[in-house]
Amino acid sequence: MKAAGRRSGTRLRDHLAASDPGLLRLTAGLRTVGAIALTLAVLAPAGADITHLVAGAMTSMAATFSIRERRRGAQAVTLALGLPVALVSLSLGALLSRRVVVGDVFSVALIFCAVYGRRFGDRGTTLGLVGFQLYFVSLFVGATPEQLPGFWAAIAVGFASSAVVRFAVVPVTPTGLLVRLRQAFRVRLARLVSAQIALLDAGPDEADKALEEVRERTARLHETALMIQSWLEEGTPDEPTARLVQRRVADAEIASERLGLSLLSARSAERADTLTLHLPGAPAPEVGRLPGPEEVTALLRRDLRALRALVLRTGSAGAGVAQMRNRLLGYRDEENLPAASAPVRDVFRGIGEVARAVMGLRIALDGPQDESDDSPATARSREELDAEDAAIDAEEAEEAEEPKGLQRPTTRAAVQVSVGSTLAIVGGELLSTDRWYWAVLTCWIVFINTASTGEILVKGYRRLLGTVFGVVAGILLAGLVGGNTVLAFVLVLLLIFAMFYTAPLSYTLMSFFVTAMLGLLYTLLHTYSWEVLVLRVEETALGAVCGVVAAALVLPVRTDRRTNELLVTVLERLSDVSEAAVTQLSGGPAEDLLDKARELDQALGDLRSATKPLTHPVTPLRARRTTARYVVALLETCAYHARALAATAELLPTHPSIAADPRLRGAAGRTVRNIRTIATRVADDEVTAPIETGPSIASLLADDDASRYGRVTGRVLRHLERLDEAVVGLARPLDVPVKAPEH
Repeated sequence: MKAAGRRSGTRLRDHLAASDPGLLRLTAGLRTVGAIALTLAVLAPAGADITHLVAGAMTSMAATFSIRERRRGAQAVTLALGLPVALVSLSLGALLSRRVVVGDVFSVALIFCAVYGRRFGDRGTTLGLVGFQLYFVSLFVGATPEQLPGFWAAIAVGFASSAVVRFAVVPVTPTGLLVRLRQAFRVRLARLVSAQIALLDAGPDEADKALEEVRERTARLHETALMIQSWLEEGTPDEPTARLVQRRVADAEIASERLGLSLLSARSAERADTLTLHLPGAPAPEVGRLPGPEEVTALLRRDLRALRALVLRTGSAGAGVAQMRNRLLGYRDEENLPAASAPVRDVFRGIGEVARAVMGLRIALDGPQDESDDSPATARSREELDAEDAAIDAEEAEEAEEPKGLQRPTTRAAVQVSVGSTLAIVGGELLSTDRWYWAVLTCWIVFINTASTGEILVKGYRRLLGTVFGVVAGILLAGLVGGNTVLAFVLVLLLIFAMFYTAPLSYTLMSFFVTAMLGLLYTLLHTYSWEVLVLRVEETALGAVCGVVAAALVLPVRTDRRTNELLVTVLERLSDVSEAAVTQLSGGPAEDLLDKARELDQALGDLRSATKPLTHPVTPLRARRTTARYVVALLETCAYHARALAATAELLPTHPSIAADPRLRGAAGRTVRNIRTIATRVADDEVTAPIETGPSIASLLADDDASRYGRVTGRVLRHLERLDEAVVGLARPLDVPVKAPEH
């Protein structure tokens, strides 16, 4: 029974780790609910009335979710600075509530300052959020100057409760968070291997579904890798350790993706295109029975399951685990590969490379391992890893020039949201002199974490949709609660937890839970009515429209312009990584390829987010949506091959089967030039320079002098050729002319 319980607990932890990497959403929900509950537990016995209880609860919520710093000391300072900001903001809200014109002008000025404060980093963003939210709280609860002392006490209790829960009840340190992210990476890697096993066994009718699962889990693994990279500096004791972990995470990600592609190629009648793993909805290539005897397929299935077990292993290795690890690492040597076709042997090689990456990641995270049961292949892998670790060195990154004036995103957004809020105030006052702030709040919110008119339009639509359904839920919950205050507060806490737990997943769901919660708060304040909730829908729609109008007419950033700028950035980063990797593979000086690859991933993530308005299901431009998805998928394919080249280039000093080849610089120069040509074309429509095509890179290297140089592995050539093909593939959707090869 105890063993079964432990297994169930392990499965539950693994499920949470996979669905919520680092438990970030769970932590956010627990912290917020805990802070609110503690605030109520302090205020209620002290005799606070419902109005002060609601104000204290909303204050603790704002003080908890607005903190953005990662280090505890910085969080404490920001929380301390937030208290006087909150007191002043709520007080001004109470004092100006009866002076309509002055209050409206102050609201616009406060909104401008709150948005402009993002320029000053996380602390400026937090203080702006606190100031605006507490002004909103004063309007929501109808605070008056006579009631201010009681509200000051409630605010102080709310901030104190937030601090207690943050630093004592639900503490999160960068180191602890990184540990949980590592666990999430391990579980997601194991789930990817499970999906690859399903792809191995899938019949012709199941291939598309199995491929979609591999595609989805590959993307989730990449997401977790990026999250780990963003927390490395704060969560590791020193910079060399951070860079080592970054390298090992990248190795594991690249090796697992390569294994999936090899498996797909082995099951296909023709070579599988790398794009297949990155384009959502792309059909699987025609698959058949794995070539070779059934014994080889059974062996492959067994070794994939062994690889999954190796990934999930925790604690010290036993003799059985060591034997399994030695067998998998042995596939890195040609003589240990089973007798099978070349594509199937590639799959076994891929298993060996993933096993090596898993061992390297475990050594980087947990320190030296027991080496008593090592086979010669395992010992050799350890020596390679040790040599690579010793070669890692840190370099300082160059700072990019920041835009100034109205070109600065924070300044532009502050002006836009101020204009939109002015329109929302005027329209909101016409709808309701008491609830006009709902329109202003929506206008404010749709500008948060958005950078183009299209993004604001999509966010406004999602908020309105969530609000409409939330109103229905609010009506039902209000009827259920009746006059039961305790039950109402319990349901409020549950809805707040759901709001923060689902916020990163779905803005529509978050808006639904917010609106349902507000229906309960209105019930507690005895201001609930069906008309009030309908008015909220009207004010929300008005605020969203005002936000879109302001974004479209005031210093607009069109979605096309935004995506083109980000596309140029991605192409420039891709060019930097590819050129640096090829230079190093050609025997040139070593560069910081890890940071260059990370910058490429970040730029691609920004582009992916910016294209969401173009790929949204409700967009009427179907052809444009297809093109956007295709271009992003091609860029993800390019990024994968560039990362793989960078990782291979860093193996040069230590890997016995990879050596510099000066011919690569000339052979791959065409690819780099093509990337830059496409970037120039995207940046300037007047440019008409074509990209070049020609013989394959492999054929350019096939000369009689090959023996003079160290050999370049087939892996390097495959990545270079796939990168070249993907770059040429970008030309058609981006309207770049292609120059036919001269014969």
